[in-house]
Amino acid sequence: MTTLWLFIIVSSVIALFWYSRQIAEAANRHAQHQTESLQVQLLSVACIKRRFGVLKDGKLGIKSQFMFEFSSDGESAYQGKLYLENERLVKKELPAYKIAS
Repeated sequence: MTTLWLFIIVSSVIALFWYSRQIAEAANRHAQHQTESLQVQLLSVACIKRRFGVLKDGKLGIKSQFMFEFSSDGESAYQGKLYLENERLVKKELPAYKIAS
């Protein structure tokens, strides 16, 4: 019986790690899409916060907050935030930035 519980726990940890990687890849895709639409250069993407919670559709899931850095002129760096529920983008925050001419 102990072996079964150990197997369940290890499998759950592996599945959670795998799904968190999928969420991180989705955040990277969303950040790339945002920077392409703004015509700026993507510098980095990092996870700030991740937690379990009730999503907007009423189901349980993972709420994540990612920060991405971008540059419009190659010298300045700006930080934006992406808010995800599972792999879906629900909100974005972008700072004012200098437009390169």
